Amino acid sequence: MDKQDIEKLLAEGRIIQFKPQGYSMYPLFVPGRDEAIVAPAEVSKLRRGDVVLYRRDGSILVLHRIWKRKGDQFYLVGDNQTEIEGPLRPDQMKGILIGLRRNGRHISTKNVIYRTLLNIWLFLRPLRPAISGVAAAAKRMFKVLFYFRRE
Repeated sequence: MDKQDIEKLLAEGRIIQFKPQGYSMYPLFVPGRDEAIVAPAEVSKLRRGDVVLYRRDGSILVLHRIWKRKGDQFYLVGDNQTEIEGPLRPDQMKGILIGLRRNGRHISTKNVIYRTLLNIWLFLRPLRPAISGVAAAAKRMFKVLFYFRRE
């Protein structure tokens, strides 16, 4: 799907579904596995913690979380990043994440568990890369342990 097609579909009021690329939103999205479900953004209702699809000036569409909002200025950060991007303008906000599909299962962004975890994750922003690194190392370790247990 062409970048312009995505913006056109959202401008027409359509909901889109796609697989995000890259690791900036890990662990929320695992590339190649998870799908984002995005609806047109109603800028006046966007708030801290929402994941938005936005267009960088003269560049790509990006899916990141709102770190803070000051009036009409937005500051965003990827879940696997510590650097905050902004200020961004309302016209750059194209869509809002309303759900995700993981292993065929739909998860709504209105889910209480999802909302609780995102608030914890926002609070832990400075420690995120270290947390992700420890989680990845633990996952590798468990894979090795289970591999040897099968033999």
